[in-house]
Amino acid sequence: MNYHRTTNRHGEQFDKGETFSGVDYDLGLEAVKALKDIFKTEELTKIAIRWILMFDAVSTVIPGASQAKYVYENAASAHLKPLTNEELDAVKKVYDTLIKPSVHENW
Repeated sequence: MNYHRTTNRHGEQFDKGETFSGVDYDLGLEAVKALKDIFKTEELTKIAIRWILMFDAVSTVIPGASQAKYVYENAASAHLKPLTNEELDAVKKVYDTLIKPSVHENW
């Protein structure tokens, strides 16, 4: 049985559905595809870390890394250019269209 973040893809146990955030798995994959199309990359982790670092209130990002090379890659994200307003608007549209309707009321 898979206990990754306390389960599912049919090992069940989540209290809100398919993923620990409550987002339907296939819908989450659709959102990931949309984000990959926006950023023209398969490496969304770096984009996500850079996005988090754009907030003045954030002093530290602690991403997971299973290998030393990922620690270096994650740290390099700080040197990426900030996301543009157009990219931020596109990400918001993905959230508002695909994710928000199914989970936002839980926040």
